[in-house]
Amino acid sequence: MAESVYRVTELIGVSSESWEAAARNAIETAAKTVRELRIAEAHRFDVTIENGKVQSYRVRLDVSFKYQPDGTGRQEDHAEEWEHTRHELQ
Repeated sequence: MAESVYRVTELIGVSSESWEAAARNAIETAAKTVRELRIAEAHRFDVTIENGKVQSYRVRLDVSFKYQPDGTGRQEDHAEEWEHTRHELQ
């Protein structure tokens, strides 16, 4: 069995529809630049409110992805454009 290394980063997905849509938005957006997404664990749900009405649903996800060798023996970080671990995706 080959050894693997995974990184976990936090994403915040936002949707005007639902928490499920917010999570889907976060994962689908991250998948455009990060390969080998493995697991997402939703751990915090909230809503934004304006004039007494729900405006958007937000969900925080811990998302893991696998580091891949880049051919030089180093592990390549496919999330290099994600300099901070918290990003709000809209």
